[in-house]
Amino acid sequence: MTMLTPHDPQTGRPRPAYQAARKKEVTTTVEAAAAAQRGWASLPPGQRSRRLLRLADRIEDRAEEYAAALRAGTGKPWEEARGEMAGSADVLRFYAGAARTESSPAAGRRMADRESWVRWEPLGVVAAIVPWNYPLMMAMWRLGPALAAGNTVVLKPAETTPDTALLLGEDAAALLGDDVVCVLPGDRETGALLVDSGVDAVAFTGSTVGGLDVAYRAGLRPVSLELGGNCPALVLPDAPAYTCASLAAASVFNAGQSCAAPARVITLPENHDAVVEGLAREMGRKVAGVDFGPLNNADQAARYDRILDASRAGVRHTGRIEPDSECDGGYWRPSVVLADLAEDDPAVVEEVFGPLLTVQRARDLEHAVELADGVPQALAASVWSSDVSSALTLAGRLDAGEAWVNCHLDQTPELPHGGRKSSGHGTDLSTLALAEYQRPKCVTVRLG
Repeated sequence: MTMLTPHDPQTGRPRPAYQAARKKEVTTTVEAAAAAQRGWASLPPGQRSRRLLRLADRIEDRAEEYAAALRAGTGKPWEEARGEMAGSADVLRFYAGAARTESSPAAGRRMADRESWVRWEPLGVVAAIVPWNYPLMMAMWRLGPALAAGNTVVLKPAETTPDTALLLGEDAAALLGDDVVCVLPGDRETGALLVDSGVDAVAFTGSTVGGLDVAYRAGLRPVSLELGGNCPALVLPDAPAYTCASLAAASVFNAGQSCAAPARVITLPENHDAVVEGLAREMGRKVAGVDFGPLNNADQAARYDRILDASRAGVRHTGRIEPDSECDGGYWRPSVVLADLAEDDPAVVEEVFGPLLTVQRARDLEHAVELADGVPQALAASVWSSDVSSALTLAGRLDAGEAWVNCHLDQTPELPHGGRKSSGHGTDLSTLALAEYQRPKCVTVRLG
């Protein structure tokens, strides 16, 4: 028996220990999900939709319990925890509606004396392995389309944040049916055992190293990977007056622990100093313990500190920490702005995943695009300019799965999100995500 002891990110103190699932539990759970999948898939789309809507209602009915569970594992401020809960219910409602849509190519006679059409069929049992930064939201990004398409899901939450997944498992069992959503709390070994098991597909959100291991273990089975961002924000000299405030707010949201958060601000020579000054001012107004929460765990805090210590930035602006008096032992880190950086500086090349912005000075617009695309990740990016036409052209040139103009980190279930290069592949959100959890079958009938 392997017991895991998560810690409270706000205080650093241990929370109640729980048992990590191992091979026997994984095998039994996957078998139960496979048995339940046949019944779930056989339901008419309207019935699946109504059950998913009831689950969304239940999450909102238990809003404070879900928000408290989120805070227990993440240390998020109440406002952020409630926002994640509400957003998760919204995603589920979107896919409850999408369950009743059709995306097949047109049926008809494509050959003489033949009638053809395409059936979209569920994959079967989907393993959803989700991270600790948005425990409920990232779970819903995977569960929503997978369940809508007729799959059952085995959900493996992060080691430090099992709380919301366990709540969700209880409610799903009551409203969707037994074993339609199964929860396997545990560590990396649990995740590896799950991928090695008899699941039919894997949806993984996490690090690039973790994604490579999942892809190797999954072999020829379908895999959807969202592996991080290190996202650029190109700030041009005619950027709107609100640019620095908007970037600072997006950077410290969830303590900067968002894959699509702005990380690398890129300017031209003529506005570099003003942007550094503006970001230092706005980031300085964001106080850890007041405006945003702690980092999630000791390992993440140590990694963050290592990258900052290794950075050779010539300019460094650091904000303040004002946690509650009972939270002195937590994983609190202040907002930071780094400038005067080499292109290979650790804070630029590595995804820091914290309340930090780097600022790089590009020689010209072409060099700015080179810097933006010059890291392995390619998840999201933003362009800031009062000339929307030019900004749209520039956004189209950037190698990223998602691009914003004069905003950053703005997302809704109707719009797709997904990465390129080492940020992974596959689509979250929108009706496009349904294709991640289905496979087409062409049926042709000879007439006469």
